Amino acid sequence: MGSGENFVPITVEQLEENADANGIGGIDVPGKTEGVGLGSGGNGGMTKKIKSKLKLPGCNTRTMHQHSKRYVALKIMFYGFASEAQMDPTIESEIFKALEKTRLTFGDKKDWQYSRCGRTDKGVSAFGQVIALFLRSAHRERGRSTGVSGRFSEELYEGELDYVRMLNRVLPYDIRVMGWCPAPVDLSARFSCLSREYKYFFWKENLNVLAMETAGRTFVGEHDFRNFCKMDAANVHNYRRLITSFEIFPCNERFDGDQLWAMKIIGSAFLWHQVRCMVAVLFLIGQGLESPHVIDALLDVVKTPKKPQYKMAPEIPLVLQSCEFESLKFMCSKDARQALQLHLEKECRAYKLQAAIFHEALQSCSLVDDDDSVLNDGRKKKVASYVPLISRPTE
Repeated sequence: MGSGENFVPITVEQLEENADANGIGGIDVPGKTEGVGLGSGGNGGMTKKIKSKLKLPGCNTRTMHQHSKRYVALKIMFYGFASEAQMDPTIESEIFKALEKTRLTFGDKKDWQYSRCGRTDKGVSAFGQVIALFLRSAHRERGRSTGVSGRFSEELYEGELDYVRMLNRVLPYDIRVMGWCPAPVDLSARFSCLSREYKYFFWKENLNVLAMETAGRTFVGEHDFRNFCKMDAANVHNYRRLITSFEIFPCNERFDGDQLWAMKIIGSAFLWHQVRCMVAVLFLIGQGLESPHVIDALLDVVKTPKKPQYKMAPEIPLVLQSCEFESLKFMCSKDARQALQLHLEKECRAYKLQAAIFHEALQSCSLVDDDDSVLNDGRKKKVASYVPLISRPTE
């Protein structure tokens, strides 16, 4: 809310409630000798710190229900390779903590009408995860009789709380809000999503990307993907999903003569670990261990009714790139965008420095001489023979 905006005189009892709610002790009034004093000299002047806290009635949880709120969609980014992302608490719990710290939510969580576009595996990053929920608003509501949310005269961005900047100030460094958008109250971040786009990055090395691309195009269309996911029989009974686009393309990044590539997969919805399973089979094709036709065999659940055992592709290179919704336009203030850009530039520089250090270590390693006579008995390691997917035991 604007500083000093709609501020009206409040009673001593209300001041005490505000002080208790903000954890700054009691208010020294005639007849009371405990708590925070009003200042020396008898001028009745409170400290600036206390004044600033007491002038934030919007942050008093006892009166939060009196404030306007609106249904909002937030665009979230996080990178799963940071150390904090590999451990509890989860990314979602960190977002909840930030919402509570900024007092943007209040009441029971069931009243938030919270939804998220989809779950992501631990270690997976996202630039376009979307959540939707009711947040405190600086706009006045119209028709408050519902007790949940009135209808705003206009769903404008102007004059609203700077949700992006407020949340990013308290979120961990590996989680950021990219933008916000007013949303219709019947929006479900999960079920209203029209499509989701994933990218999977990989080094080309000796992979046959042409064979991988040919095989990957077989995924396009509506298929039963039960052989390309981790089974969740308790919650999922329909394994048919629609893939609308599949691409493989080179990126600008290069290292030691190798080039970074990416797969882009767009679909209406995905099963648990579906993308990582799809990529794993494509890697086997790229290595020449499987024929591109194995995709057809695995999509044919009559011929292959159960999933063969195989290891999923690693989670770190996977990114939820974007989630598409009808009529949602995310934005953030100029200040919030500048702060976000500075933060990401700082992170890029930090990881570039780390990469330089590892590269230096790699160069130093090459200077160390081998001593085969001491460390190696001269025998070659036995390589296990490859078992085709169709011939493997099933899950």
